[in-house]
Amino acid sequence: MTHSKILIVDDESFMRQTLAEALRSWNYQSVQAGSVAEAKRVFAEEEPAVVLLDIDLPDGSGLDVLTDIKQQNPETIAVMITGNVDVKNTVAALRGGAHDFIGKPVRLEELRVTLRNALETRRLRREVKQARRERESRFNFEQIIGESAAMRKAKDLARRVAASDVASILLQGDTGTGKDLFARAIHQASPRSNAPYLAINCAALPATLIESELFGYAKGAFSGAAQAKKGKFEIADGGTLFLDEIGDMSPRVQAKMLRVLEEQRFEPVGSNRAVTVDVRVISATNQNLDELIEGGTFRADLFYRLNVIPFQIPPLRERLEDVPALIEHFNRRFSAAYGKKPKIFAPAAIEAMQNYAWLGNVRELKNTIERIVIMTAKQKIGTEDLPMMSDEKPPASSYRFPSFKEATDAYQREFIERKLAEAGGNVSRAAEIMGVDRSHLHRRIRALGVQSEKGGVK
Repeated sequence: MTHSKILIVDDESFMRQTLAEALRSWNYQSVQAGSVAEAKRVFAEEEPAVVLLDIDLPDGSGLDVLTDIKQQNPETIAVMITGNVDVKNTVAALRGGAHDFIGKPVRLEELRVTLRNALETRRLRREVKQARRERESRFNFEQIIGESAAMRKAKDLARRVAASDVASILLQGDTGTGKDLFARAIHQASPRSNAPYLAINCAALPATLIESELFGYAKGAFSGAAQAKKGKFEIADGGTLFLDEIGDMSPRVQAKMLRVLEEQRFEPVGSNRAVTVDVRVISATNQNLDELIEGGTFRADLFYRLNVIPFQIPPLRERLEDVPALIEHFNRRFSAAYGKKPKIFAPAAIEAMQNYAWLGNVRELKNTIERIVIMTAKQKIGTEDLPMMSDEKPPASSYRFPSFKEATDAYQREFIERKLAEAGGNVSRAAEIMGVDRSHLHRRIRALGVQSEKGGVK
């Protein structure tokens, strides 16, 4: 099977024919040109994947052709062919984007290997470009579902922040509101989008590990450090580092974080070598940092550094008008993922979900729709098919509470107690059922004074 069109540019017809015969035997298709003018015309007409380009041509230099083809299609691979390897020409060709050099007389086996490598390079470049396009389509602001006034305001602010050169952004909001989606979208819309984006959950790592994860370590820094390792800050240089659950960071790491934000440099664990970086830090928390500062567990000076741009992501209960669009989005997404026909949600079911409190926010709604798609055989979904409604008891009247906070706390307390009972008092299992982080559920349990039916939680 013939594949990959290659343009041969050489003023010697015998050389062109020799190369064309070799290419044909290797199953490549070839076209030819003998001058600068002809090369530019043929390239525009044929759009070859690779150009074998002689530098010395009768009406000019092959370097002029190189400039022209790279302007038309940067993905084109150019291999320079010359009988006179000149340092000046070599430097100019490499700067112009040439992939390789081959000297005359051309050795066919060398050419064959060079072409194989050149086409592999082109394939990898295309894969990287495609992966970047897919990443951009997944992590842009259009993929954050919601057109309520609260979400439009949040997305507008995020776009302005992304375009700025501010080095630190603090995202605050309940668990499950989509702080990670906003962080990725901000990175993707920023001038840093081609540089790395790394994320780390500060609550998921022990205090003894998070410092080395963020800042790296020197060889021999501790037992088991057989070789030096770069930390997330160094790897993310030029890009964005997303620090989730920043409120769980230890005091020692907070001190080191403050220095990075102030000076853009740090020392890896066990090293005296200072590493300078240029990293935008997007931090996130569902905790009240003001309360942590008052309690002495979070540094006020670090908070002020992180909070250059304060950013509040609204909970789902404050934008319930977005629920129908979210239902449709997750219904299509999970139906496609599991090879099923999309469900039809009855108006009453949609209304019931709009009236639900969604303690776990969008994450809980997403888990609910996924569960319905997988577990419900019916095509049309009514209120009786909604998992959170199946064991719902009539809620205590909210009118007896003097404030919204007290009414919300009462509902959350009852909801958590019911889910803990369902999970046998196991907090991890209850958190999974509710679609929230275990650490967040523990904090709500303590704040609300929740007790399981067995008199405690585990």
